[in-house]
Amino acid sequence: MNCGRYRAKAEYALVDGLAAVSYLKLLMKLYIKYMVSTRCKMAVKAELKKLGLHFIVVDLGEVEVMEALSSEQQAALKVGLLNSGLELMDDKRAVLIEKIQNVITQLIHHSDELPKMNYSNYISEKLNYDYTYLSNLFSEVKGITIQQFIIHHKIEKAKELLCYEELNLTEISFKLHYSSVAHLSNQFKKITGLSPSLYKKLKDKRRNPIEEVGNGI
Repeated sequence: MNCGRYRAKAEYALVDGLAAVSYLKLLMKLYIKYMVSTRCKMAVKAELKKLGLHFIVVDLGEVEVMEALSSEQQAALKVGLLNSGLELMDDKRAVLIEKIQNVITQLIHHSDELPKMNYSNYISEKLNYDYTYLSNLFSEVKGITIQQFIIHHKIEKAKELLCYEELNLTEISFKLHYSSVAHLSNQFKKITGLSPSLYKKLKDKRRNPIEEVGNGI
Protein backbone atom coordinates (compact mmCIF):
# COMPACT_ATOMS: atom_id res chain seq x y z
CA MET A 1 0.00 0.00 0.00
CA ASN A 2 2.86 2.33 0.79
CA CYS A 3 4.50 1.36 -2.52
CA GLY A 4 1.33 2.37 -4.36
CA ARG A 5 1.30 5.70 -2.56
CA TYR A 6 4.95 6.38 -3.44
CA ARG A 7 4.29 5.39 -7.05
CA ALA A 8 1.34 7.78 -7.22
CA LYS A 9 3.48 10.58 -5.79
CA ALA A 10 6.20 9.84 -8.34
CA GLU A 11 3.67 9.93 -11.17
CA TYR A 12 2.28 13.24 -9.96
CA ALA A 13 5.83 14.65 -9.74
CA LEU A 14 6.52 13.49 -13.30
CA VAL A 15 3.33 15.11 -14.57
CA ASP A 16 4.17 18.33 -12.71
CA GLY A 17 7.67 18.25 -14.17
CA LEU A 18 6.37 17.80 -17.71
CA ALA A 19 3.86 20.58 -17.16
CA ALA A 20 6.65 22.87 -15.98
CA VAL A 21 8.75 22.05 -19.07
CA SER A 22 5.74 22.70 -21.32
CA TYR A 23 5.12 26.00 -19.54
CA LEU A 24 8.73 27.10 -20.00
CA LYS A 25 8.54 26.27 -23.70
CA LEU A 26 5.58 28.64 -24.02
CA LEU A 27 7.50 31.56 -22.53
CA MET A 28 8.84 34.00 -25.09
CA LYS A 29 11.41 36.60 -24.16
CA LEU A 30 11.17 40.06 -25.68
CA TYR A 31 13.90 42.70 -25.63
CA ILE A 32 12.86 46.34 -25.53
CA LYS A 33 15.13 49.31 -26.15
CA TYR A 34 14.99 52.43 -23.92
CA MET A 35 13.09 50.58 -21.18
CA VAL A 36 14.98 52.18 -18.31
CA SER A 37 12.44 53.16 -15.68
CA THR A 38 9.25 52.19 -13.84
CA ARG A 39 7.29 54.47 -16.18
CA CYS A 40 8.64 52.50 -19.15
CA LYS A 41 7.61 49.22 -17.52
CA MET A 42 4.07 50.54 -17.06
CA ALA A 43 3.91 51.57 -20.73
CA VAL A 44 5.08 48.10 -21.82
CA LYS A 45 2.51 46.39 -19.59
CA ALA A 46 -0.25 48.56 -21.05
CA GLU A 47 0.71 47.65 -24.62
CA LEU A 48 0.87 43.93 -23.81
CA LYS A 49 -2.53 44.06 -22.11
CA LYS A 50 -4.02 45.70 -25.22
CA LEU A 51 -2.94 42.62 -27.19
CA GLY A 52 -4.30 40.21 -24.59
CA LEU A 53 -0.84 38.85 -23.78
CA HIS A 54 0.03 37.36 -20.38
CA PHE A 55 3.41 38.54 -19.23
CA ILE A 56 6.11 38.72 -16.59
CA VAL A 57 8.29 41.84 -16.57
CA VAL A 58 11.64 40.39 -15.58
CA ASP A 59 14.01 43.31 -15.72
CA LEU A 60 14.76 46.58 -17.42
CA GLY A 61 14.77 45.92 -21.15
CA GLU A 62 13.38 42.38 -20.90
CA VAL A 63 9.86 40.93 -20.78
CA GLU A 64 8.67 37.34 -20.80
CA VAL A 65 5.28 36.60 -22.33
CA MET A 66 3.47 33.30 -21.95
CA GLU A 67 2.47 33.01 -25.59
CA ALA A 68 4.24 33.08 -28.93
CA LEU A 69 3.43 36.35 -30.70
CA SER A 70 1.80 36.20 -34.10
CA SER A 71 3.26 38.45 -36.84
CA GLU A 72 0.22 40.74 -36.42
CA GLN A 73 0.74 40.98 -32.64
CA GLN A 74 4.43 41.68 -33.09
CA ALA A 75 3.72 44.45 -35.62
CA ALA A 76 1.06 45.99 -33.36
CA LEU A 77 3.40 45.82 -30.35
CA LYS A 78 6.18 47.54 -32.29
CA VAL A 79 3.87 50.42 -33.22
CA GLY A 80 2.49 50.71 -29.68
CA LEU A 81 5.96 50.76 -28.13
CA LEU A 82 7.22 53.35 -30.62
CA ASN A 83 4.38 55.64 -29.55
CA SER A 84 5.82 55.44 -26.01
CA GLY A 85 9.39 56.08 -27.19
CA LEU A 86 10.33 52.38 -26.88
CA GLU A 87 11.56 49.90 -29.47
CA LEU A 88 11.09 46.15 -29.83
CA MET A 89 14.41 44.57 -30.84
CA ASP A 90 15.23 41.38 -32.70
CA ASP A 91 18.83 41.88 -33.82
CA LYS A 92 21.12 39.77 -31.59
CA ARG A 93 23.93 42.31 -31.49
CA ALA A 94 21.52 45.13 -30.65
CA VAL A 95 19.96 43.00 -27.93
CA LEU A 96 23.36 42.34 -26.32
CA ILE A 97 24.30 46.03 -26.49
CA GLU A 98 21.01 46.91 -24.82
CA LYS A 99 21.67 44.32 -22.12
CA ILE A 100 25.07 45.90 -21.38
CA GLN A 101 23.46 49.33 -21.14
CA ASN A 102 20.68 48.05 -18.90
CA VAL A 103 23.13 46.38 -16.50
CA ILE A 104 25.00 49.69 -16.19
CA THR A 105 21.78 51.72 -15.84
CA GLN A 106 20.42 49.38 -13.17
CA LEU A 107 23.72 49.40 -11.31
CA ILE A 108 24.31 53.15 -11.21
CA HIS A 109 20.79 54.59 -11.13
CA HIS A 110 18.67 51.95 -9.40
CA SER A 111 21.00 50.26 -6.88
CA ASP A 112 21.64 51.48 -3.37
CA GLU A 113 25.27 50.46 -3.47
CA LEU A 114 27.76 49.93 -6.29
CA PRO A 115 29.61 46.58 -6.33
CA LYS A 116 33.08 46.35 -4.85
CA MET A 117 34.32 44.23 -7.77
CA ASN A 118 35.52 45.78 -11.03
CA TYR A 119 32.81 46.87 -13.44
CA SER A 120 34.29 44.58 -16.08
CA ASN A 121 33.93 41.51 -13.84
CA TYR A 122 30.44 42.55 -12.75
CA ILE A 123 29.16 43.02 -16.31
CA SER A 124 30.81 39.81 -17.49
CA GLU A 125 29.23 37.79 -14.67
CA LYS A 126 25.81 39.36 -15.14
CA LEU A 127 25.68 38.63 -18.87
CA ASN A 128 27.76 35.43 -18.86
CA TYR A 129 30.03 36.69 -21.66
CA ASP A 130 33.76 37.31 -21.84
CA TYR A 131 34.30 41.01 -21.08
CA THR A 132 36.76 41.50 -23.94
CA TYR A 133 34.11 40.35 -26.40
CA LEU A 134 31.48 42.63 -24.82
CA SER A 135 33.88 45.57 -24.79
CA ASN A 136 34.88 45.16 -28.43
CA LEU A 137 31.28 44.75 -29.56
CA PHE A 138 30.14 47.79 -27.56
CA SER A 139 32.91 50.00 -28.95
CA GLU A 140 32.28 48.82 -32.50
CA VAL A 141 28.53 49.46 -32.38
CA LYS A 142 28.32 52.50 -30.07
CA GLY A 143 31.56 54.26 -31.02
CA ILE A 144 32.55 54.65 -27.34
CA THR A 145 33.98 52.30 -24.74
CA ILE A 146 31.98 50.72 -21.94
CA GLN A 147 34.18 52.65 -19.51
CA GLN A 148 33.24 55.97 -21.13
CA PHE A 149 29.57 55.00 -21.00
CA ILE A 150 29.90 54.19 -17.29
CA ILE A 151 31.62 57.52 -16.56
CA HIS A 152 28.85 59.50 -18.24
CA HIS A 153 26.23 57.66 -16.20
CA LYS A 154 28.16 58.21 -12.97
CA ILE A 155 28.35 61.93 -13.70
CA GLU A 156 24.62 62.01 -14.45
CA LYS A 157 24.01 60.28 -11.12
CA ALA A 158 26.29 62.82 -9.41
CA LYS A 159 24.17 65.63 -10.92
CA GLU A 160 21.05 64.00 -9.51
CA LEU A 161 22.59 63.69 -6.04
CA LEU A 162 23.75 67.31 -6.15
CA CYS A 163 20.20 68.40 -6.96
CA TYR A 164 18.83 66.50 -3.96
CA GLU A 165 21.32 68.27 -1.68
CA GLU A 166 21.21 65.39 0.80
CA LEU A 167 24.88 64.45 0.39
CA ASN A 168 27.98 66.61 0.24
CA LEU A 169 30.58 66.16 -2.50
CA THR A 170 32.78 63.92 -0.34
CA GLU A 171 29.83 61.61 0.34
CA ILE A 172 28.85 61.58 -3.34
CA SER A 173 32.37 60.68 -4.45
CA PHE A 174 32.42 57.85 -1.89
CA LYS A 175 28.98 56.60 -2.95
CA LEU A 176 30.02 56.51 -6.61
CA HIS A 177 33.35 54.82 -5.80
CA TYR A 178 35.64 57.67 -6.82
CA SER A 179 39.12 57.58 -5.34
CA SER A 180 38.81 61.22 -4.26
CA VAL A 181 36.69 64.35 -4.55
CA ALA A 182 39.29 65.72 -6.97
CA HIS A 183 38.84 62.70 -9.26
CA LEU A 184 35.07 63.19 -9.34
CA SER A 185 35.41 66.94 -9.84
CA ASN A 186 37.81 66.51 -12.76
CA GLN A 187 35.53 64.06 -14.55
CA PHE A 188 32.47 66.20 -13.78
CA LYS A 189 34.06 69.31 -15.30
CA LYS A 190 35.38 67.40 -18.31
CA ILE A 191 31.89 66.17 -19.19
CA THR A 192 29.68 69.08 -18.12
CA GLY A 193 32.09 72.00 -18.48
CA LEU A 194 31.32 73.00 -14.89
CA SER A 195 32.71 72.17 -11.48
CA PRO A 196 30.29 70.33 -9.15
CA SER A 197 30.09 73.36 -6.84
CA LEU A 198 29.23 75.71 -9.71
CA TYR A 199 26.66 73.26 -11.08
CA LYS A 200 25.03 73.08 -7.66
CA LYS A 201 24.58 76.89 -7.64
CA LEU A 202 22.75 76.95 -10.97
CA LYS A 203 19.04 77.71 -10.87
CA ASP A 204 18.46 75.65 -14.01
CA LYS A 205 20.34 72.43 -13.29
CA ARG A 206 20.25 70.66 -16.64
CA ARG A 207 19.99 66.89 -16.53
CA ASN A 208 19.69 64.32 -19.29
CA PRO A 209 17.10 61.53 -19.59
CA ILE A 210 18.74 58.24 -18.59
CA GLU A 211 18.09 56.68 -21.99
CA GLU A 212 20.07 59.48 -23.67
CA VAL A 213 23.11 59.43 -21.39
CA GLY A 214 26.23 58.25 -23.24
CA ASN A 215 24.60 58.38 -26.68
CA GLY A 216 26.08 60.52 -29.39
CA ILE A 217 29.32 61.22 -27.48
